[in-house]
Amino acid sequence: MNGASRLARRLVPVVGIVLVAFFVVLAVSKPRGEAEVSSPLIGNPAPAVQSTIIGGGDFDLARRKGSWVVLNFFNSTCVPCRNEHPELIKFADEQTSLADGAELFTVVNDDSDEAVSAFFNEKGGDWDKVRDPDGTIAVAFGVAKVPETWVIDPSGFVRMRVAGEVTASLLSTRIAAMRDMLNGLGS
Repeated sequence: MNGASRLARRLVPVVGIVLVAFFVVLAVSKPRGEAEVSSPLIGNPAPAVQSTIIGGGDFDLARRKGSWVVLNFFNSTCVPCRNEHPELIKFADEQTSLADGAELFTVVNDDSDEAVSAFFNEKGGDWDKVRDPDGTIAVAFGVAKVPETWVIDPSGFVRMRVAGEVTASLLSTRIAAMRDMLNGLGS
């Protein structure tokens, strides 16, 4: 037997073990659901959005100027939406304690008022739920699938897009950094 075939016989089990270990690590590691992604809207004025709120009232994104706004696109049957919900509650609670805290709105995507109300009654979250019955808002923002989260600054410009599950930490730290940057520009 030559040296090359002996080496190959020794390498096959090693490569096999490495591959098995790699797939085990992939299988047991929890993926990060959030991913900041680019969009042609970032750095530009947010789309004009008008709708109604579940439970009553009107929503007009232009009237939110002067405040940081977070739009979270949601469906009550979406598993990642359900998974991120405790993080949104945490974020909303944190922002309430700030003088210039962000306003959180859920944009209801392809869902019934009853299902959304039942979900929020069971899981919590007392922010407004904006209806998007025909998907117009989702199309205006280029939402590929829920959950997707958008951050709009007080001047009405889109600053961030997160595809997938979002965390309170990511939203809070990124908004704080953007707030500091914009405040520094105004000085």
